[in-house]
Amino acid sequence: MVSSLSGILVGWPWKYLGSYKYLLLAPWVVHSTYSYITKGEERDFTYLFIFPLLIWRVIHNQMWATFARHRIAQGNNILVEKGLEFEQVDAERDWDDQIIFIGILLYALNNLTDLVSHLPWWRLDGAVLIMLTHFGPVEFLYYWIHRSFHHGSLYTMFHAVHHAPVHNEPRTAWTHTFAENLVFYVLFLMALGAAVVTRTLSIGSLTMYITFVDFMSVLGHCNFEFVPQSLFTIFPPLKYLFFTPSFHSIHHTKYRTNYCLYVPFYDYIYGTWDESSDSFYEAAIKKAEEPPAVVHLTHLTTPESIYHLSPGFSSFATTPLASKWYLTAMWPITWVFMILTRTYGKIFTVERNTFKKLKLQTWLIPCYSIHYSSRWQQEKINSLIEEAILEAENKGVKVLNLGLLNQGEELNRNGKDYVEKYPKLKVKLVDGSSLAVAVVLNSIPKGTTEVLLSGKLSKIAYAIAASLCHQGIQVATSREDQYEKLKAKLAPEYQRNLLLSKRPTQKVWLVEEDLAAKRQLGAIKGTLFIPFSQFPPIKVRKDCFYLNTPAMVAPKSFRNLHSCENWLPKRVLSAWRIAGILHALEASNVHECGEQVFHVDRIWDAALQHGFLPITAPVPA
Repeated sequence: MVSSLSGILVGWPWKYLGSYKYLLLAPWVVHSTYSYITKGEERDFTYLFIFPLLIWRVIHNQMWATFARHRIAQGNNILVEKGLEFEQVDAERDWDDQIIFIGILLYALNNLTDLVSHLPWWRLDGAVLIMLTHFGPVEFLYYWIHRSFHHGSLYTMFHAVHHAPVHNEPRTAWTHTFAENLVFYVLFLMALGAAVVTRTLSIGSLTMYITFVDFMSVLGHCNFEFVPQSLFTIFPPLKYLFFTPSFHSIHHTKYRTNYCLYVPFYDYIYGTWDESSDSFYEAAIKKAEEPPAVVHLTHLTTPESIYHLSPGFSSFATTPLASKWYLTAMWPITWVFMILTRTYGKIFTVERNTFKKLKLQTWLIPCYSIHYSSRWQQEKINSLIEEAILEAENKGVKVLNLGLLNQGEELNRNGKDYVEKYPKLKVKLVDGSSLAVAVVLNSIPKGTTEVLLSGKLSKIAYAIAASLCHQGIQVATSREDQYEKLKAKLAPEYQRNLLLSKRPTQKVWLVEEDLAAKRQLGAIKGTLFIPFSQFPPIKVRKDCFYLNTPAMVAPKSFRNLHSCENWLPKRVLSAWRIAGILHALEASNVHECGEQVFHVDRIWDAALQHGFLPITAPVPA
């Protein structure tokens, strides 16, 4: 986005370094640490403190990002009903460039002048001077500079990039061109400069002011209102001294009003205060949560999967879940998250989407895949799933689909236990097996005459085998016990299409996640592995091809989709998740759980009619 603008000083000087841009700070970090250790009484703690200050900024901004994504997922007090999409998240990926910039600036100033070195821990007079300078000259100058950026070529060359996304989120606060950041940081340095020239700057006031700027900037770019109305009731003039997310949201939708940095007073005296500011705030703060029509109930998978959630790290959430070497260094933090999620023990909302007229939410069970394999955890997990079902019932949810292992046959008989326990449920439970079967069947290349079925005989496996045999496609298995079980499920006229094959020569394998590496090595070159399970198998063969777990591409009208669903690519949804949506769109009034499998051709046609597209391209390992 930035590179497409025509203005000068648009991109950051280090944009071509990619992720290596962080190395720009390495010499100073090493030198400050070395100097602090070796210089004895002359050592400068201010020089050493700069790097922890930058780390604090990253943590502070991530806290806001997590909070904002969680609140948006809940759906109350929303300001602009525009979705956050992958394109915006990718465009705002370099939000931290300004942190690198201020780091270089602080390190340089510390080395160039004694005025920014050997600072005391705290000076009240310096803190007061900084804030007075900010609310006076800085706010005044920012108002007029920002207003000028909204006119003529200054807007198209520099400021348009900041207004490109309609959906504000904390990262949007830092999406500016390099030229804009230069101007804005000169203003912020005026406040700090006042304390520098009077020799009243301290480590505490430096940290306070930088944290204040971060806090107010990201607050103004939240797409929901949460500033308590009681503050303005107690002290009405506060609305001229303190802006709210709704106040700044108007600026992002109308462009020529509400220009202020953080203090609306300047908009008021110069006539750019939008007349709808008060009414828009009041409507937003009272806006209640809209109950979803469909809830996708999922859970955490690997320990690192928590970072891939929408409220997690956006750089991870926009890429398929995969093991990364640098996450190893984060294992202490990861284990803390694992303990916290299990201790908290409450279901929470992680994503909110819209499709056609449906409101959709994703709820997360705070358990990991490893917990589902433990028998002594099953009672706890079932109670959490039951709690989610009853909450959905109370909210008037139409469909709740059981994602991943929440529909385990051993856990709850594919959801049948809940239907039997609560026979009067209005919310319909869907395990998505029918669409999963349909996706697998339609992933088999045309002209295929024989496939190998390898894996546990789940309800999906039985349905796939039966359908293929009915079509005249031979289904082979290498295990005698599975051969006999499958044979018992088929009518006599279709049993001839079932084969017992000890030496697999088939070029299409239908597999599950437990497919062993040794088993894969027995496949012939060019074999196509098609998973029918919730989880993908480990890819071993580079001379073979692997499809994703049953999934389809979401239509463009599926909004607010900005995180990958586990290991699936961008804008690809699992068949189990889509099945719940189709259930609501088709107004089906029955449960799809237990041994129930719907007519796979009909549900496949329904998916296509509603805009979901098949994934046809296999990928090498």
